[in-house]
This record gives sequence, structure tokens and C-alpha cells, in this order.
Amino acid sequence: MIKQLIVLVLLFTALSCGTDDSEYTPINNPEIALDIPLNFPTPNAALFSNAPTKYGVVLGKKLFNDTRLSIDNSISCATCHMQNHAFTDQKKQAVGVEGRIGIRNTPPIQNLAFMNFYNWDGSKLQLEKQTIVPIITHEEMDSSMLDVISKLEQDPDYLELFKNTFGDDVITSERIFESIAQFEYTLISANSKYDRVVRDHTETFTESEARGYSIFQEKCASCHSTALFTDQSFRNVGFPVNQATNEAGRARVTGLQYDYMKFRVPSLRNIAYTGPYGSFGQFASLKAVLDYFDNGVIDSDNLDPIFKANNYRIPLTEQDKIDIIAFMHTLSDSSFINP
Repeated sequence: MIKQLIVLVLLFTALSCGTDDSEYTPINNPEIALDIPLNFPTPNAALFSNAPTKYGVVLGKKLFNDTRLSIDNSISCATCHMQNHAFTDQKKQAVGVEGRIGIRNTPPIQNLAFMNFYNWDGSKLQLEKQTIVPIITHEEMDSSMLDVISKLEQDPDYLELFKNTFGDDVITSERIFESIAQFEYTLISANSKYDRVVRDHTETFTESEARGYSIFQEKCASCHSTALFTDQSFRNVGFPVNQATNEAGRARVTGLQYDYMKFRVPSLRNIAYTGPYGSFGQFASLKAVLDYFDNGVIDSDNLDPIFKANNYRIPLTEQDKIDIIAFMHTLSDSSFINP
């Protein structure tokens, strides 16, 4: 009888401990509803497993702007991705710690929730996997996650933010990556004049913009398609070649000669803000890009078939160029760069 009583007491104690929530702090961290236009593509699948949350976005934005992610505390993500330049830096090639020059132009980071590939060569398929690249790359932040975590653990504000976001104040690489991605998922640009004309029907194009739109649909839209103005394919369009010894474009990822110097087709949204243009800033202006296409591109075995079929060029008159540029300027979203 005594043994049975002891067993019952122990069982009751165990159950009581299992249901005692006195030490548990519920997370009040609701998801944020993203304002996704109906004409936009389906978001990347990773978004649904790492949806932006109230505190996750706050944490991600703080990390995005924190220079402690770099080895010498000199640069942050925002150093190269400046919002007033549509999250680019107006430099030919990105500049990292100690003035080190990268091999590529800083890409804009709008509408990343809808992208299927990240980086110019598509080396990452999930935004959460991309964040580590600039942190550990020698030409960028040249740091390590152990160093970054060690710095952040000394900051009470971060401990509080991690607790609000994840339920406890443990700082891990995965949580850092998830938070930055959550912030970046919210960077949706869809309020340009183009959107107000074509989607909302609240404005109209000027004559030059309308002509440019017509020419664009005929000569550019096969690559710069969808509401993102990119088909997200990888193409060699015959641009001047980056002579850096470790540059090979998409071939750096696939190892295939066929992919040599192919790059992800860039989105043209906010293109007026993001010069210079090209994978390593080959062109100072949009006019220079169109002049190059008009004069003829560099031939190669894997040159895009569109150019091979059209004598290696996109023929354009000077008026065509003026009108296309006028149209491309309608893709500027001033509310995105000045929230």
C-alpha cells in the first residue's frame, strides 16, 4: 500500500511538472501580412516556412544595418544596399572591408520574396541561405558567424529582440539568417507609374513612354518579362567580359562551360536608381547599355539565341532609345526608396 502511494505521488509530481507553465513565456510575435499585388508571381516557397513576423522584421532590419556583422565593424549590409538608391550603392563593383573591391556590381534587393535564385550566378536558392555569403566573403565582410554571434551576445537589446522573436535569447546563425530574410521579404516594390497605368489605371503614359513601352514589348520583354521585369533565366548577352580570374558567371555554380559568363537577367524595376549597369558595372548609363545592344554584342558559343538570330544586336534608332528609357523610368517606385 505504501509503495502504491509513493508511485501515485511520484506520478502526480511528474504530471504537475509537465504541465507547469510558470517558466514559459508565450511568444506574442504575429505574422505580418505582405501586400502582394495580384499580378505578381507566386512567392518563393521558403517564404511560407519563414514568414515575416512583427519582431522578426525589426530584428532583421537591425541586423541589416549593423556594422558588427563585418570583421572590423566597418560595414553593414546597408553600406552596399542603400535604400535611397533602391538598395544599391552606385559603384561599379561592391566595396568591402579595408576598401577591398569585389568582382560584381551590387544587385538591388527588391521583391526578393518572388525570386527563385539569389546572387548574380544563382548560387543560392533560398534567401535564408544567401545571407552568409557577404558575411564570410573576403572581399565583403570577411567575418565568421562565431565572431558575429560573440559580438551580438554582448548587446542587451539583441538579447531582448531574439527573445521576443524566438521565445528565448539564444543567438544562432540560423536565427540571424531567418531574421534578415524576414526583413528582406518585406521589401516589395510595386508602386511605380507603370503600376498605376497598367494595373491600377489611375494614370496614363506620355507619348514617349507609350512608344517606349511598345518597343520594349517587342524587343526586350522576352527576357524582362512578368511583373518583376525578369524571367529569372541565366543568359550570356554578349556584354564586355569581366577579366577577374575567379569570374565565370553561372559556370561558377554549375561547372559547365555552356554557362560561362551567363548571369541572372536583372529586374528592371527601379532601374533609374541602380546604375551603373552590368554584372561588374560595365555601363555608366541606360543609354550606354542601349547603344551597346544597337552597335553589336560580343559573339560566343553560348551567346543567347536571340542575339545570334538577329546579327548579334538589337537595332534601335536614337528616338527608340529615348522612348525606351522614358518607359523604363516609369518603373521607378519613389515610395520604395523614400518610405
